[in-house]
Amino acid sequence: MAYNYQRIIIKIGSNVITQKDGLPDLNRITHLVEQIAKIKKQGKEVILVSSGAVASGRSLINISEKYDAIATRQLFASIGQVKLINTYAYEFEKYNILCSQVLVTKEDFRDRLHYLNMKNCLKILLQHHVVPVVNENDVVSVTELMFTDNDELAGLIASMLNAQALIVLTNVDGIYDGDPDNDSAKVIEEVSGTTLDFSSFVSSGRSQFGRGGMITKSTMAQKVAQLGIAVHIANGTKENILVDVLDDKAPHTYFIPNRSASGKKKWIAHAGNYAKGIVQVNEGAKAALTSAKASSLLPVGVINILSDFKKGEIIKLVDENNKPIGLGIAEYGSDKAAEMMGQKNQKALVHYDYLYLES
Repeated sequence: MAYNYQRIIIKIGSNVITQKDGLPDLNRITHLVEQIAKIKKQGKEVILVSSGAVASGRSLINISEKYDAIATRQLFASIGQVKLINTYAYEFEKYNILCSQVLVTKEDFRDRLHYLNMKNCLKILLQHHVVPVVNENDVVSVTELMFTDNDELAGLIASMLNAQALIVLTNVDGIYDGDPDNDSAKVIEEVSGTTLDFSSFVSSGRSQFGRGGMITKSTMAQKVAQLGIAVHIANGTKENILVDVLDDKAPHTYFIPNRSASGKKKWIAHAGNYAKGIVQVNEGAKAALTSAKASSLLPVGVINILSDFKKGEIIKLVDENNKPIGLGIAEYGSDKAAEMMGQKNQKALVHYDYLYLES
């Protein structure tokens, strides 16, 4: 059974396009671009999230040991990003395909305006049949500004653009039910729901060049699948892997998508890291919010404002034991919320349309 997706995010890990010596694998990049060109020929839209800038930079310049790791990374990333995008541009040109560079940081997801600006940029690129090549801006993103890795970034882009699928290419065949080095370990072919705790059997070891281990990938994939987007984790070092995954001919891990969530809720779901305020609610409000019936958060159910916020900002909702319930957009600021706390017949603090529940 072939998967018939219209809009696909393809994430290429640094471990796929970097050789053992830390230099770029140009043959692999050439082959991946050839496959993407085939997919585009079928009328599908492709957004590429590609690591590899640091490896590209490493191939161009030598740096003495006296510089710290962050400065070295910035140097490699800044030089390497030019080399990487030029490599992609050269390869795509063979198929008369234009590609573009989109560099982002975590800050670009911090509010609805930044978010919509980026979304509009990607949309106009797709409308003109351009392949956006998205990467984290490693030159300015250091330490706390970083995404966990490009897997997280790919998940954000997938939800932002309402993609039907996210294909994550790594250097193993998918998620295994044990250590991939053990002969007895098998690839988990399908995952549905959020019931699987991967940490019990996924090796937490990182790939040699990437930041994101398999646990990160699994957690991100489950979250994205919950938002109604199919996720495939596959081996990018195999010949013809992209075409084979879409034709369901290659062994890999497939996360079955949940029913679709609205665009606003997708944004809220992924903006959790940037939530400003924290609001504590009572058991009654928690029960109402988590019931099958659509419920907004009313001031009568609020028992504490744990962290201040302004109107329009994303706030975290926690229960009486400080366990997270969900995220929402504040209809008004924390000053007004504090005044109305516990009162009946007041305007909702978080409207149901702008509420995302964790479970």
